[in-house]
Amino acid sequence: YHVETERGMVSFLDTPGHEAFTAMRARGAQATDIVILVVAADDGVMPQTKEAIKHAKAAGVPIVVAINKVDKQDANLDRVKQELVAEEVVPEEYGGEVPFVPVSAKTGQGIDDLLEQVLLQAEVLELKAPVDAAAKGLVIEAKLDKGRGPVATVLVQSGTLKTGDVVLAGSTYGRVRAMLDENGRTIKTAGPSIPVEIQGLTEVPQAGDEFMVMADERRAREIATYRAGKFRNTKLARQQASNLQNMFTDLSAGEVQTLRLIIKADVQGSQEALAQSLLKLATDEVKVQIVYAGVGGISENDINLAIASKAVVIGFNVRADAGARKLAEGNGVQLNYYSIIYDAVDEIKVAMSGMLAPERREEIIGTAEIRTVFVASKIGTVAGSYVTSGSVNRSAHFRLLRDNVVVYTGEVDSIKRMKDDVREVREGFECGIKLKNYNDIKEGDQLEFFEIKEIARTL
Repeated sequence: YHVETERGMVSFLDTPGHEAFTAMRARGAQATDIVILVVAADDGVMPQTKEAIKHAKAAGVPIVVAINKVDKQDANLDRVKQELVAEEVVPEEYGGEVPFVPVSAKTGQGIDDLLEQVLLQAEVLELKAPVDAAAKGLVIEAKLDKGRGPVATVLVQSGTLKTGDVVLAGSTYGRVRAMLDENGRTIKTAGPSIPVEIQGLTEVPQAGDEFMVMADERRAREIATYRAGKFRNTKLARQQASNLQNMFTDLSAGEVQTLRLIIKADVQGSQEALAQSLLKLATDEVKVQIVYAGVGGISENDINLAIASKAVVIGFNVRADAGARKLAEGNGVQLNYYSIIYDAVDEIKVAMSGMLAPERREEIIGTAEIRTVFVASKIGTVAGSYVTSGSVNRSAHFRLLRDNVVVYTGEVDSIKRMKDDVREVREGFECGIKLKNYNDIKEGDQLEFFEIKEIARTL
């Protein structure tokens, strides 16, 4: 959105603070002239704060720090300043070059001071752009709208964009059919630093693509087609390299479970953020493979791909059409709808936990002392034993200890009390124990009985 001030117009690009939106913050730093780094006075510097600083420095963009929530009782401005100094963001009062402004989004405190600092920075930078020229800029966001087709939110960085202009954006092109401002109002022109939503492109562009106005639609189509071909070749080469690498990794690491996902989202920023969050869940035992990620509703093509790749389909703020739902139901393809990234991550984490091999844990259930050894007809060598603790179970495993050294581990064949076969004998009772496939037993040997418990694991 943009605001008019006495000293000119200022456009703001608000990027989410959630750690999943790394790519969106990186694009924001590249698209802006000044970065307003918002840090909560109670929370201090977070991992995504450090990441935003890195993006701003990499793009060579000056920073203005807004310390928010200064109205809260646990606000600690000095701590925030010290943490930012550790990240080489030094306030002016400490001899640095970065303005620090205490603000409160709740009460409005400091907002005018923050705007003043932004305008001062703009004057120092002498920000200028031609107006009477063909428009150039950056694609900030893109989506496929069911009623309007491909829609791109673009930031004009120089020149003036007009309805009817032929636009080339990455590997797509089109004639601008309509333009809307941030309030959804139709506009005819957009000058430098104005964000607008445009319709009329042939495909959904990639967020981060540069756009420019072309004089000739035929030339725009040729360049877009050439770029699309190069993109497909690069993507294919990357997939082949990845498949080869995965093959060698699997051979060296043994069998690895793979959760295959198809992600469809309403806008590209959400699609990227969700894909990155889910890929981070991968472990040495369970991998996450994004078979396909795109923008728009879930189609029959997506379901066919899911059938072929045995993938789970995730819809983020989108739904499957009737044909896709019918195809999915008929082929057992799982459709999952989400509107919050945290929910999607939590459910996928549960699904991945179910793919982990259970932990096998021994549980000692009892011990017995061999007091006599005899041979019974039709049975073989039997250990006349006294249960010293716990219980002896016919389904249990055992360890034979001689002088406190384990000499054999195996399974119980049978247990008898008097002449009767029994399943279990408890502490304080005598019994005859036949060990499966093992006869080298002596009086005084100790038997330790244990069961193998399978414990479900979680990520």
